[in-house]
Amino acid sequence: MLLSMTGFGEARHQSDHLNLGVEVRTVNNRYLKVSVRGSDPYPMLETELEKVVRRFIRRGTVTIHLRCDRQSSGTDFVINPIALRSYVEQIRVITQAANCPDLAPMLIGQVLSLPGVAPQPGGHTGRPPDEEVAAVEATLEKALAELQTMRQAEGKSMAEELLNLRGAIHQQLAGIRTRIPGVVAGHRSRLRERVGTVLSEHQISLRAEDLIREVAIFADRSDVSEELTRLESHLDQFDTIVNRENDSPGRKLEFLVQEMGREANTIGSKAGDVAISLHVVEIKAGLEKVRELVQNIE
Repeated sequence: MLLSMTGFGEARHQSDHLNLGVEVRTVNNRYLKVSVRGSDPYPMLETELEKVVRRFIRRGTVTIHLRCDRQSSGTDFVINPIALRSYVEQIRVITQAANCPDLAPMLIGQVLSLPGVAPQPGGHTGRPPDEEVAAVEATLEKALAELQTMRQAEGKSMAEELLNLRGAIHQQLAGIRTRIPGVVAGHRSRLRERVGTVLSEHQISLRAEDLIREVAIFADRSDVSEELTRLESHLDQFDTIVNRENDSPGRKLEFLVQEMGREANTIGSKAGDVAISLHVVEIKAGLEKVRELVQNIE
């Protein structure tokens, strides 16, 4: 099954002490790149969250947005006694040294607003609690599952379009095969006419074996049967990958499109026929459309 590298998924978690929202967005990339956005300390979880992502996604740019609101509890409001005593002692020493002991009570009343005495409730300066990390990972899995559903739906549509393009290219190949016998016959007729005209002016006859030899040389140089066979083989592999491949089909399709482009260029340069060149132009146009789609397949 083909999977698109573009998608979106979101999920939420709510408990008595935690409201959590996770959004996941993906775009195409040759490799897997995961970034986590949100207030501290969530970016530090990027390595752990990437392990969760890898269970769903093989390649692409994955952006995870985390939003978290914690409900404060009584245990969140804690005064730092060491900082408080240090500030109070320093104020007393300073006011006594300045002969202003009356200022001490007023200054001590401002101590709670000083840094480190009464930290904001719920603030984290390090790794979040394990239960919170578990909630984030579980919510991320739900968002990735929703993302996967979207990627599968888009991948199915892309598969249908790829098979339609594959069929159109195959029709152009059939047109080339039909045209090839006429190319050699047309060259033989033109060669006979041109050489015959020149030789008749000098009253020289054209030997059949000479004409046959020249036509055989042209037929050998313009023979594209091997290229057609390889291109049709690539199309068969293309069909198999689109319908059955689950292990990184995007990379394999990219390789096949590149190889088919080379074969098409060789056919156009060797055939030396306007009608065949038109078929090659249509094949290359179809391959370009395929290439654009394949770039967004995982």
